[in-house]
Amino acid sequence: MSSKGRQLIQIARRQLGMEDDTYRALLERVAGVSSSTKLTPRQIGRVLAELERLGWQSTGKPADRPAPQVADDRQRLVNKIEAFLAEANRPWSYAEAMGKRICKVDQIEWMDCKQLGKLVAALAYDAKRNGRPV
Repeated sequence: MSSKGRQLIQIARRQLGMEDDTYRALLERVAGVSSSTKLTPRQIGRVLAELERLGWQSTGKPADRPAPQVADDRQRLVNKIEAFLAEANRPWSYAEAMGKRICKVDQIEWMDCKQLGKLVAALAYDAKRNGRPV
């Protein structure tokens, strides 16, 4: 987080158009340091919160990737997986992690029908366990 946080601080500083002396005064006031390299992870969080209070808005995390492109014979299974994920409000990365754990295959595009069936069964079991429709 620390190097990523420092990068976010610099992005926010530029987007807010802060002069160097104003920026250093903010660091001194919020964290008691004169340089972002001396910030601890907790202080980085405080500085980011202060920059947000001053009007900076983080763009947030990027949207999840689209559904995998597979052959027609596997498309029905991928559609079922997509429906289970949408019902549970989970990203495709969740299904890929399950596929990696269950089938030892890194991407859904590389799975065959049997492996996709196992993934559908696991998602159905998860839905049933959490009280969602199957």
